[in-house]
Amino acid sequence: MKYFIVDDDQSVIYVLQNIIEQNFNDEVVGVSDHSTTALKELLVRDVDIVLVDLLMPELSGIELVKHLKKVKPHTRFVMISKVQDGDMRAEAYQSGIDFFISKPINLIEVKAVLKNVEQSIRMASKLTSISNMINSNNQPAQQPTTPAKTNQQSDILKYLGMTSEKGTTDILQIIVLMQSQGVNYRALDLNGLLGLSDHEKKVVEQRIRRAIKVGLTNTANRLIDNPYDEQLCDLANSLFGYENVHSEMLYQQGKRKTGGRIKLQRFLDELAEHKK
Repeated sequence: MKYFIVDDDQSVIYVLQNIIEQNFNDEVVGVSDHSTTALKELLVRDVDIVLVDLLMPELSGIELVKHLKKVKPHTRFVMISKVQDGDMRAEAYQSGIDFFISKPINLIEVKAVLKNVEQSIRMASKLTSISNMINSNNQPAQQPTTPAKTNQQSDILKYLGMTSEKGTTDILQIIVLMQSQGVNYRALDLNGLLGLSDHEKKVVEQRIRRAIKVGLTNTANRLIDNPYDEQLCDLANSLFGYENVHSEMLYQQGKRKTGGRIKLQRFLDELAEHKK
């Protein structure tokens, strides 16, 4: 894996670089103690994972991630921070990061986080390969291979405002596997099909849950503004369930302490079966 480290503290860069390069399969291809300089370099570099400090002068870590995600959506990001503020951390996850590493740097935490990110990258690659293979086998020979996602499900996720979430790619690829196997999500053997460990499967599901939560929040806010949108109401009830949508609406209005629950299997099963 190719890493790039961005932190205005040189000692942090040094420690992280030493930890990463203990694994001979990993390489730190660049470092920077200045966020705007790092942005220019990262736009032209081939990098798998970026470790970036949250609080930096001129351009914050969150803003740096947002800029890069628009151009390089497949790059993975890990945020480094001593900040414990929940709202700021939530904003960081929404900008596109995968994990946090806390300061002061802890060797065990760094190794565990980076292992999870690398597993996630390998797993996404396996999903893409299988999806493309299935799609290729199902198409007439004269037609070019296209990404294995139906326009219908992709349009629904776009309608729900979920397409910027990493979990959306996982959702669409899993839908392809469900449809090709003719099973619901509970019966889908992701571990066997993709050679995943139980932990790797949990990482995928965690990413999907975050994406579904974004969709639920967006849907609830739209229904607050326009409660008579029948199309959105029907779709929301199908994918999320009426009680969860209602709970999320109350939560967004400050009338409830917790929002709606995420039911991963229901969402995936309903999305796979949904007809326009």
